Amino acid sequence: MWTATARGEDGQATVELVALLPALVAIALLGWQALVAGEAWWLAGAAARDAARAQALGTDPASAARSVLPEGLRSGLRVSDADPGVVVRVQIPAVFAGLRFGSVTARASMERQS
Repeated sequence: MWTATARGEDGQATVELVALLPALVAIALLGWQALVAGEAWWLAGAAARDAARAQALGTDPASAARSVLPEGLRSGLRVSDADPGVVVRVQIPAVFAGLRFGSVTARASMERQS
């Protein structure tokens, strides 16, 4: 059986893969950043619920919110009173250093406990 191969196409797939690697890395980093942002959003909600519970019990809502968050999210934590409840703001950590992605905010409230 006779097979024909085009001359000059040896290594073409390798060249194309090398050309696509930066795009594949960028897509992977964006996906990872989306996961980190989602985790920050999820944990901000948990921190807001704990802060609202602490406020309802008459204790410090900021320390309650801080206790829920992992170390990497604590530095950007802001807890403020809202009527009713509390608002928790958490900075979204950047996967790639030097970039800022803003913050996520969660609000929660509970009735005051006697």
